Amino acid sequence: MPYTLTRTDETHAELRAWPHNALNPRGFVMVIAMGAATMAMPLIAVLGSRVLWGLLPFAGLALWGLWYGLDRNWKDRAILEEMTLNRQAVHLIRTNPRGPQQEWRADPHWVSLRLVPRGGPVENYLILAGGGREVELGAFLTPGERVQLHDELAPLLMRLKSYA
Repeated sequence: MPYTLTRTDETHAELRAWPHNALNPRGFVMVIAMGAATMAMPLIAVLGSRVLWGLLPFAGLALWGLWYGLDRNWKDRAILEEMTLNRQAVHLIRTNPRGPQQEWRADPHWVSLRLVPRGGPVENYLILAGGGREVELGAFLTPGERVQLHDELAPLLMRLKSYA
């Protein structure tokens, strides 16, 4: 699950959400190694000839392109959303891969959580509203994960609004 919701007590919780990364560092090395081995096989037939020197730059460029694409994807997915929920405030911090950090804070009494199943920018669009702003929560999660997150956060926000 690409998020964790930790409750310390009935009125305090912390959420950490991040995109799913299917390729871990070991897998990255394996893909590059298999790509290099696959590109080297046809070059074995031309070892010792001038043709090798003509094909080698293209093989190197293809391998570099694979490396660059995987590395860029890895860095683009370095997103982290951290939210602290308690009776004093709901505080969300989104750390972007190449942009500024974004912050949102609101009084939990005025915070609303909405799930827009259809008609939003994406299926099961999850919105937090309060403090004069609306923010999207878990944009990188799958539609099913956004529904599950909504179902876990909604009762918690209701408890924060009550005084019991």
